[in-house]
Amino acid sequence: MEHITAPALADWLADDTRPGPFLLDVRENWEFETCRIAGSTLMPMQTIPARIDDLDEDASIVCICHHGARSLQVAAFLERHAFGKVYNLTGGIHAWALQVDGAMPKY
Repeated sequence: MEHITAPALADWLADDTRPGPFLLDVRENWEFETCRIAGSTLMPMQTIPARIDDLDEDASIVCICHHGARSLQVAAFLERHAFGKVYNLTGGIHAWALQVDGAMPKY
C-alpha cells in the first residue's frame, strides 16, 4: 500500500496522460452525502468483505474516509486479498477539503 496526499491525488486526477484511479469511499452514507470527491464510489467500510468481488484487483484503488484511519484499514484488507495497487488518502476527505477544494463542506 502507498499513501497519497490530497494535492498528489488532485494532480493524478487532472493528468489526462495517466489512467485515473478508482476512488473507493469507505465512509457512511450520510458522510458521502455531506461531501465527496467527484467520481468516487461509496462502499461503506463494513460492506467491503461482502463486495470485494465488485472491485478490480488490477485497478489502482484510492481508499478514502474522513481522516484516513478507516481507509487505511480497508487498504490493508485489500492488500491482504491480492490487490496490488492500493493507496490510502492521507488525511482523508478532510485533507482534500483543506488542501484542494476549499468550498467543500467540512464536518
